[in-house]
Amino acid sequence: MKLVFAIVNSDDSQAVGKALTSAGFYATKLASTGGFLSAGNTTFLTCIEEERLDEFIEVIRQKSHKRKKTVPNSTPLNSGIELPVEVEVGGATIFVTNIERFEKL
Repeated sequence: MKLVFAIVNSDDSQAVGKALTSAGFYATKLASTGGFLSAGNTTFLTCIEEERLDEFIEVIRQKSHKRKKTVPNSTPLNSGIELPVEVEVGGATIFVTNIERFEKL
């Protein structure tokens, strides 16, 4: 068994959740916040069989997308003017760990 934490951009979380359910995966959804942009994320927490891990990750890959976003630059120029900076956001970050015991009560 594997314990999976999948952190997905909030813009993609509904599509990811529906696709996981359609594929027969069940997960707990947790609201989370990213550290870099303090943007909203959704963390999907689930325990799955090792044989289905690649399938789980592929569902997330298909439904979570990277996109460009313009944000204020935290380092102003010498003139004191803050110019916006384009950064890449979205996609997913997935952590997988081994699990010794899993019970659903």
